Amino acid sequence: MHHVRFRDPAGAVRTGEWHGDTVSFGGETYDLGEVDVLPPCDPTKIVCIGRNYAKHAEERDEEVPDRPLLFLKPPNAVASHQDTVTLPAGKENVEHEAELAVVIGKQCRNVAVEDAESVIAGYTIMNDVSNRDDQDIESNWVRGKAFDGAAPLGPVLADPEHLPEDANITLRVNGETRQDSSIEHLIFSIPELVAEITTYVTLEPGDVISTGTPEGVGPLVDGDHVEVEIEGVGVLEHDVRQD
Repeated sequence: MHHVRFRDPAGAVRTGEWHGDTVSFGGETYDLGEVDVLPPCDPTKIVCIGRNYAKHAEERDEEVPDRPLLFLKPPNAVASHQDTVTLPAGKENVEHEAELAVVIGKQCRNVAVEDAESVIAGYTIMNDVSNRDDQDIESNWVRGKAFDGAAPLGPVLADPEHLPEDANITLRVNGETRQDSSIEHLIFSIPELVAEITTYVTLEPGDVISTGTPEGVGPLVDGDHVEVEIEGVGVLEHDVRQD
């Protein structure tokens, strides 16, 4: 099943089912144009993984890490399907990063690799929008990664069985394919990431692990329309504007 959070025409927030062109809850079905699609979860934090695809590390002229490279995005970074993301003012190099996102289903700490699947509620899609102007000159990446709207997320929460082990991940800007790869190229697997992160951090229901981006990252500019598609999950869409 593909679950969706949305605000119905009366303004109530619902969690229902996604049917492609419609959503449903409590026996009522709505066209997408009648509702506001919300992020599929409400994370207290997003734990992101850097350089988790070898070819992306290569295109960034950086080494593949010997353990998962972790950084955080705070709740203010979350944006919804079909939102317009405002890029930081005065920055010349802001890029897209298509990523598979893991949504945590229950509070957890010190999860073993073999138990990781038991704490996963499902999967969604994230665009790790990245301000390289600042990321490339700072060590904590707050300016580079944590600005408002820097984590478009959604549109659905797909049950784990919908995600193929070799799911294709694609990003298009204005219809042009920029990124096209597969999650089978992840350096650190999803169970390994859950185990490593929970060694240090308690994860809460709704928290997100964004698993890293494949090669093909590129610039975003005012007026761009972005689509991130992951096989078995769906298509996350958003626009971009520059102040």
